[in-house]
Amino acid sequence: MKHARSSAPAQPGRKVVLYRNGSVYTAADPFATAMLVDGDTVAWVGSEQAASSIADGSMEIIDLHGALVAPGFVDSHIHLTETGIALGSLQLGEVRSARQLLETVASSKAEGPVLGHGWDESLWEDPALPSAEELERAAGGRHVYLSRVDVHSALVSSSLAATAGLAGLDGFSSGGQVKRAAHTAARQATRRLPDQTLREHQRRALMEAAQNGYVALAEMAAPHVGGVSDLRLAASWNTGQGEGAVPEVLPYWGELSTSEEHAHAVLEELGVPVRGLAGDLNIDGSIGSRTAALRSDYSDAPGERGSLYLSADQAAAHLAACSRLGIQGGFHVIGDAGLDAALTALDLAAAEVGEQRIRAAGHRFEHVEIADSDAVQRLARYSVTVSAQPGFDAAWGTSAGLYEQRLGSRSQSMNAFASFYSAGVPICFGSDSPVTPLRPWSSVRACLQHNNPDERISARAAFLGHTRAGWRAAKYQNPMAGQLVPGAPASFAVWEVEELMVQVADGRVQSWSTDPRARTPLLPALDTGRDPTCLQTVRDGYELFASPALRP
Repeated sequence: MKHARSSAPAQPGRKVVLYRNGSVYTAADPFATAMLVDGDTVAWVGSEQAASSIADGSMEIIDLHGALVAPGFVDSHIHLTETGIALGSLQLGEVRSARQLLETVASSKAEGPVLGHGWDESLWEDPALPSAEELERAAGGRHVYLSRVDVHSALVSSSLAATAGLAGLDGFSSGGQVKRAAHTAARQATRRLPDQTLREHQRRALMEAAQNGYVALAEMAAPHVGGVSDLRLAASWNTGQGEGAVPEVLPYWGELSTSEEHAHAVLEELGVPVRGLAGDLNIDGSIGSRTAALRSDYSDAPGERGSLYLSADQAAAHLAACSRLGIQGGFHVIGDAGLDAALTALDLAAAEVGEQRIRAAGHRFEHVEIADSDAVQRLARYSVTVSAQPGFDAAWGTSAGLYEQRLGSRSQSMNAFASFYSAGVPICFGSDSPVTPLRPWSSVRACLQHNNPDERISARAAFLGHTRAGWRAAKYQNPMAGQLVPGAPASFAVWEVEELMVQVADGRVQSWSTDPRARTPLLPALDTGRDPTCLQTVRDGYELFASPALRP
């Protein structure tokens, strides 16, 4: 197995690796127990008996000891730098009160600003937040920036607010929490770091992904998130500038365009290739921070309906421009009023450039958490891909959870995965890391155990949505990406599993079978409560991660 990164085709003398005595998730043979990798390509999959006949001393032979080889995961929505910073900052997900949060800030020994991520006041008995002055005292005068779990608002200290000039900006309040423009300014003030520091944050995120079986990550860069320099750093991992192999970065840039010429100029000015002007181009905000645009008031905040950052006309001009260029456009959209604006934009853009151009561009909408049946049908009509986050429902869709607190009975129809599939809406899945962690099997399980039984999907559909669909959603150039068949890219992960099963269709429960007559590739039984353990991650034949247990 190769250990140095290269973007060039494999050269003569490349290593051949035979994996055997396990299980291979492949459409080529549901009973496959072995796979041969020749450089960057899957050369063969088949039986143990056939593996014995082709094994020779020129190849590395890895005994899987019953492990599963499966296509590598694709995270369809991630923020590399933010993930790396969050991984190295104060972890606030277990904090349950303002007092405990202040104590955590006071305990920080880090030099420079106190950074933290993950607090969620909807889990607190008393949701009152600490003030900017209390944060200032707890940090001993250091700047404080603590992002809420959804990263659409943050708590900041009074000194950071003063230095960043937050007073007077939209979303600033006299308390410690900032939203909208004030939040953007606060975040950017703490991200003015040397490129090498930013690169180390990205490396931390990439290594976390590799250790969890990801072979590709859709980076959702935008001016308000990290800026062009951050995008260029993320894209540079694909050019061999980094030491060691990493997951492929599929970069998007969320900047609004007003015309075809403007969109072309934006792309030229970036200086790096992107897969589209899409991703975190925000039409609205988040439910947790009450900035997602709703048709009616938040249940726990009468009079509040969130924020609409783009008009339907602005969004339409953007989609029309991208369609004319034949590139993906799209938006971050969560609330039903936000989706109304996005769908109206599709109608307006189609009237200008034609429905066929809209469909051919393969536009994508991120999140789409509140969609009624009419909205689902309109998304299908325009072939818009929905890039969703199953971890959102798992975290916040429970009875009396955040969704119910914010939306009441409206929460029952959120994250309509089964409805999207039934209507033919293309769908792919991601984490929105650092919002939810890079744990792909937990995300697959969340699809199977959706809090609304009517929106649950099969294990196979969920797995494909986390793998092959991610490549397709990014309009990846190799149509064979995301599957393990002869001729496909050698991008996969090896998993230690407790048991392999086939899901049996049952409208009442999630049932499983080990019956091989199903002739369906086996997946880990995810009703055990324990995620499979990653033993190895490989992209295009290059080893990204290997556990010591792989080669005992």
